[in-house]
Amino acid sequence: MVSAAFPLPPSMEKIVRRLQQTSDPRRRYEYLLWLAQRLPPLPESARVEPNKVPGCVSQVYVIATLEEDLIRFQGDSDAQLTKGLLAVLIEGMNGLTVAEVLQLKPDFIKSTGLEVSLTPSRANGFYNIFHTMQNKARQYQSIQ
Repeated sequence: MVSAAFPLPPSMEKIVRRLQQTSDPRRRYEYLLWLAQRLPPLPESARVEPNKVPGCVSQVYVIATLEEDLIRFQGDSDAQLTKGLLAVLIEGMNGLTVAEVLQLKPDFIKSTGLEVSLTPSRANGFYNIFHTMQNKARQYQSIQ
């Protein structure tokens, strides 16, 4: 079980548990690549500077919309492993309220076992993607 100031949303908890059950770093990477393949394509029109995640070595784009008070994220990356990390966040954070997205802390990545096998630039990219997604959600805070 993950310890955090706030409990993880069920969707994120499911992903974390799945990664915790795998002790082999290669299998974790395979899971990330599988998640990356499942991401729906991002429209070319969304690949613009305001949607680009700053501080990533890879090209990463994230958009957010508010639908019936719930955040929906979409994104893409030109690097498959980074796209898998993005997919973890999208799958785990889609359908949350703005408040739920904003109270989520990125420390759950440590309990997945991924952090120890990520290069420093990929780990940094993960945190940059996470914070960008929170910033996108924050834009809708006054609407709710």
